[in-house]
Amino acid sequence: MIALTGTPGCGKTSVAEELKRRGYRVISLKEFAEIHGCAKKFGEEIIVDLEKLSRHSFNGIIEGHLSHLLKPKISIVLRCNPLLIKKRLMERGWSYEKIMENVEAELIDLILVEAMQNSEKVYEIDTSDMTIPEIADAIEKILKGEEGFEPGKVDWISKLEDKIEEVTRYGGI
Repeated sequence: MIALTGTPGCGKTSVAEELKRRGYRVISLKEFAEIHGCAKKFGEEIIVDLEKLSRHSFNGIIEGHLSHLLKPKISIVLRCNPLLIKKRLMERGWSYEKIMENVEAELIDLILVEAMQNSEKVYEIDTSDMTIPEIADAIEKILKGEEGFEPGKVDWISKLEDKIEEVTRYGGI
């Protein structure tokens, strides 16, 4: 099992579709959970029983911002500039609270840290300035065993030090 994970807005779903077009076996975490009876609708949200779902295996890529919690062999964490995530989530009409929760998660490397705690091998790709085909190419390189995507290279706090106020202020883009 390979997890394709990252903060909402970093490109997971679009890249997953590109990987499917290239012949890879890819499923969304939501679909995987529904197939195995591990998803329940709760108002507008779908709650996934990750503990129960982690008992099921999948020979392919599971895409979703929680997929790294399924204890996969490999987690590929897509990273994205928090300012870009903020802009994308605003365009999707997300609430202020959800936008800021996800911007903060990206700033503090939350998903990367969780992936490192739950996966045998972790890779990270900064998607900020990449096209979907370029991101898919990078994932293919990882799957072929190429080096250069080891975690720890992305540091948003250092990179955005002079823009932290803009990152954390709603509507500042």
